[in-house]
Amino acid sequence: MEHIQNIKQRFRIIGNDVSLNNALGKAIQLAPTEITVLVIGESGVGKEYIPKIIHHLSPRKHQSYIAVNCGAIPEGTIDSELFGHEKGAFTGATGDRKGYFEVADKGTIFLDEVGELPLTTQVRLLRVLESGEFFKVGSSKIQKTDVRIVAATNVNMIESIQKNLFRKDLYYRLNTVQIYIPSLRSRKNDIGLLFRKFSQYFSEKYNMPPIKLCQKAMSYIENYHWPGNVRQLRNLAEQLSVVEKHREISLSIIKESLYPFTSDSFIKKDFRSECDLLYKILFDLRKDLNDIKSLIMELRHSTDIKSSLEKDSNTLYHFPSNEINVSESKFYTNETLSDYESLQEKEIECIRNVLNKNNGKRKIAAIELGISERTLYRKIKQYGL
Repeated sequence: MEHIQNIKQRFRIIGNDVSLNNALGKAIQLAPTEITVLVIGESGVGKEYIPKIIHHLSPRKHQSYIAVNCGAIPEGTIDSELFGHEKGAFTGATGDRKGYFEVADKGTIFLDEVGELPLTTQVRLLRVLESGEFFKVGSSKIQKTDVRIVAATNVNMIESIQKNLFRKDLYYRLNTVQIYIPSLRSRKNDIGLLFRKFSQYFSEKYNMPPIKLCQKAMSYIENYHWPGNVRQLRNLAEQLSVVEKHREISLSIIKESLYPFTSDSFIKKDFRSECDLLYKILFDLRKDLNDIKSLIMELRHSTDIKSSLEKDSNTLYHFPSNEINVSESKFYTNETLSDYESLQEKEIECIRNVLNKNNGKRKIAAIELGISERTLYRKIKQYGL
């Protein structure tokens, strides 16, 4: 069996944390088998390394390895991407197309962000796992594939199942064996080592002296909560390497570079940015407004309220658990739309600002907004951004 240290060197994995070593050891142990593996962990921890290790240490290593970000593919085209389509299956299908499951036959497919798959696609995926069979979009001909599936997610799958966003039977098929990748905040002893490695790498990449942290700055990053995990630490090292003129980085510079992630409220709630917080508030308010509107419309359409309105428009109506002043119903029914539009404008402005900030890079913008890339794509299309 391959030694863990050799695997770290081959795949450039940095760290000596026990939890990380356990995850790598399990991946090495499972590689020669055909077991389906589910990799779990927060966004940015490096889940993508596990399927690469499994594939390259497996009997399938000389066959295709395909990594698919399920959250980055629009819902309307994901079935075509995964399973292919026939000519004329939909508008724009000018020819036959092979999907990833056909291309990766005899190889390995890594389904990243598998929790973002639409329910209809989940049904198709379950059939592949159970029988190796699938249909191309627009075709009634059964096709067979022999692929090993490794999936990954950063969402709580049990909660998704309870909310009917993910199929329970598919979860159990994917979760034959689970590998957990620890967050960076739980690997405190690895943070300094990672930062120094990143510093050296960007020093060579940009042909400049490596940066180093003062003692207080190093202590600060070792105790920081790192919502973006290793990805965030790497981006910080690159930013400081390029932007800062002085090669020794002070505590104040570190705090400034990590703003707005350093405030207590964001640490407690684990929001990625001010825009992330605003985005969540907007959606909560929108839901509340829609609920109020639906309730008022139901009440106004009831016979009892109609007859009472004719007698006294200011009557207070009593129900077993709710009291609603109908004289105030105009506020909710007539002004809800304008409030909704105002919230929508703020949402559009928020998305536009984050996209501009990240030079139109949807993947980075989606991470900062705290939504999937597919959801962001849908919003961009919806609002014409």
